[in-house]
Amino acid sequence: MELIDLRSDTVTKPTDEMRQAMAAAEVGDDVWDEDPTVHALQDRAAELLGKEAGLFVASGAMGNLVAQMAHLARGQETIAAASSHIVTDEAASHAVVVGTSVRVIAERADGTMDPAAIAGAFRDPSDVHEPITGLVAIENTHAHSMGQPLTAEYTRTVASIAHDRGVPLHVDGARFWNAVVALRVSPTELSGPADSVSFCLSKGLACPVGSVVVGSRDFIWRARRARKLVGGGMRQAGILAAAGLLALREGPGGMIERLHEDHANARRLAEGLSDLDGIVSAGDIAQPEPGPLDPGRVRTNFVVFKVRGDRPAFLAALRARGVLMVEYPLGQIRAVTHHGISAGDIDTTLDAVRATLAENGVARPPAASPVAARLA
Repeated sequence: MELIDLRSDTVTKPTDEMRQAMAAAEVGDDVWDEDPTVHALQDRAAELLGKEAGLFVASGAMGNLVAQMAHLARGQETIAAASSHIVTDEAASHAVVVGTSVRVIAERADGTMDPAAIAGAFRDPSDVHEPITGLVAIENTHAHSMGQPLTAEYTRTVASIAHDRGVPLHVDGARFWNAVVALRVSPTELSGPADSVSFCLSKGLACPVGSVVVGSRDFIWRARRARKLVGGGMRQAGILAAAGLLALREGPGGMIERLHEDHANARRLAEGLSDLDGIVSAGDIAQPEPGPLDPGRVRTNFVVFKVRGDRPAFLAALRARGVLMVEYPLGQIRAVTHHGISAGDIDTTLDAVRATLAENGVARPPAASPVAARLA
């Protein structure tokens, strides 16, 4: 059985064209800054996002890590959202490697932090008891709010708060291109206000490995030194960068324009799930309102929901029918659409969910208690 894998967009496979380009890539030693294909990828990324320079790194987590190392001194503090990737999903590298703290702010249902709360989170640099605020970071798209895209207006507002206080803004744009496509804006509208942006090639863009960090030349020089410090020198990395160059092409030849298909498939999945008894709101910031799953919450390629009943049993039964989803925090389940997932796969997934719910008895409303029946 060929699995329909909706656990993450990191499971994408490189296209045949990518594999051919990787095999034929011109390479050099990137630690010595001599790989021409890496140069081309970094230049292309910087051009698209309106920045001076770029740096190819092994992963999104490494992109965020070297950005923090380039921006921050030890003992400083970053302001970031409570459920952001930097805070919850990077093994505390901000503390272990960068030597910094994070001041967290609870997100709203649209994935944003309250600008007033951001402004109020800055430390008093004259107080020796407090760390010095050195960075503000936002995540776009914002994963735990069901992949909400953060607008250019919001990004400008946060950048203004940071810059007015002499602090840079970093955008963790692991799924930056999903936000660009969902909001129908130019990439520079979202990247322009930020001092640095990282984005993943290995998620929605379907490349096998890698991310790119962009910013000023001085920032990228510091980030490059940080990459070396954490073991990120990859020598003949042009073999990997070649796939990224294809992904960043304009039009249907690249991997950006087609992201709208992933968004449409996610919405198709959510609409189908919303009609099924046993599938309910994810709760928290993914969908604060109780009741059925709301397809209107699906703006990009994330669908987050809860199942009435035993979550592990539901996922195991779904796997037995050839569909993979993944546990998410707070009792939630996540499904992510991506390259290689078709509308037909979504329909097959919905059939599998219906069968699983019926098999587990979740599809039926719970029987009324004898007391409730007498009072009815």
